[in-house]
Amino acid sequence: MSKVSKVLIGIGGVALVGGLIFVSASAKRERGTEVRFENVGRRDLVAAVTASGKVQPKTKVDVSPDITGRITRLAAHEGDLVKKGQFLLQIDPTIYEAGLQRAEANFASAQAALVQARASRDQAARALERAKQLKRQNPNLISDEQLEQAQTSFNVAEAVANSSQHQVDQARAGVQESRDQLAKTRIVAPMDGRITRLAVEEGEMAVPGNFSRDVGLLLTVSDLSVIQTKVNVDETDVVRIHLGDSVEVSIDAFPDTNFVGRVTKIANSALLAQTVATGTNDRAVDYEVEITLENPPADVRPDLSATARIVTDTRKQALSIPIIALTVRENTPVTPETRRDTAQTGKKKETEGVFIVTNGKATFRAVHVGIAGDEYFEVLDGLREHEQIVAGPYQAIRDLKDGTAVRASRQPADTAKRARS
Repeated sequence: MSKVSKVLIGIGGVALVGGLIFVSASAKRERGTEVRFENVGRRDLVAAVTASGKVQPKTKVDVSPDITGRITRLAAHEGDLVKKGQFLLQIDPTIYEAGLQRAEANFASAQAALVQARASRDQAARALERAKQLKRQNPNLISDEQLEQAQTSFNVAEAVANSSQHQVDQARAGVQESRDQLAKTRIVAPMDGRITRLAVEEGEMAVPGNFSRDVGLLLTVSDLSVIQTKVNVDETDVVRIHLGDSVEVSIDAFPDTNFVGRVTKIANSALLAQTVATGTNDRAVDYEVEITLENPPADVRPDLSATARIVTDTRKQALSIPIIALTVRENTPVTPETRRDTAQTGKKKETEGVFIVTNGKATFRAVHVGIAGDEYFEVLDGLREHEQIVAGPYQAIRDLKDGTAVRASRQPADTAKRARS
């Protein structure tokens, strides 16, 4: 076989393969894009916000020392139930007992000085009265200078007595302060509850936490009769939540049980947390939502991880479409308003909608949706019950255009459901 013949055979083979590919593509186009169909129907929908957080008692008290000293005795352990006023721990009272003794001694000394000052004042008052009487009886019996000296002596004695009285009051306050300091060496339970945290051991130093509550923390007493879950909700979702909304709470430590609760508080100020993952200064804005559990487990503990599903709205037998079916398409500027928007923003306005199926062809139709359930959107306008729409897969819906031929997918129903989820 000549070289020319071989080249002609090669060219013919390539042309044959190309023709087969073209025929196959044409046949595929004629058959249409493979999609999943679904009829618009009615369903019960539940709109919910999911957020994670921690289990916390409604009331807890962090006990910190007001004085510095070494812990000489621990009378309670973590997990113990305690009553209000029950003795918990002792801080070394030695230096505070000595301080009280000094204050009492100063108080006694000030009282003695007051007695002496009052006696001197009384003596000066009597001397002044005698001088005045002599002056009234006979002005020549006592000079004006002597009367003035008697008056001055009384004034000085009275001032000393007043000063001594103030010193007594000051010494009395010192005694009370020393007693208070000594009383603070004995730590008692601030309320009925359980010790959920014991942060110190016997022999450690108790130091007041002036700048940080955790630095000087001795222990925490919690009232576990009312349990709450505090979750952080994104700013885009918190506006949908209302006081009293029903909540289903799952606690990681109790994987087989869900607990019912109600929203009892929604924070008015945001918790700002810097986004570290991106390495930028962007901040994620969350709001704390407080949920009170109606049936908390008996052995629940603070700080357990929990997830809350907050029901924000419900619809009974609402006209609905799969969430995956909803897509967006750009509008052409066919009205003065859309032309103006396009001119100002440089972008065409996008419209939400679905592809309805008529005679094997997909046609985009604008749809107005309401609440979103777990898998379906509520339809407010744009569709009628039993109309057939394209319900997946996602990539096919994204690529569809008006007039595209479509055909039913051969994907089994259970497989399609898994793909949707």
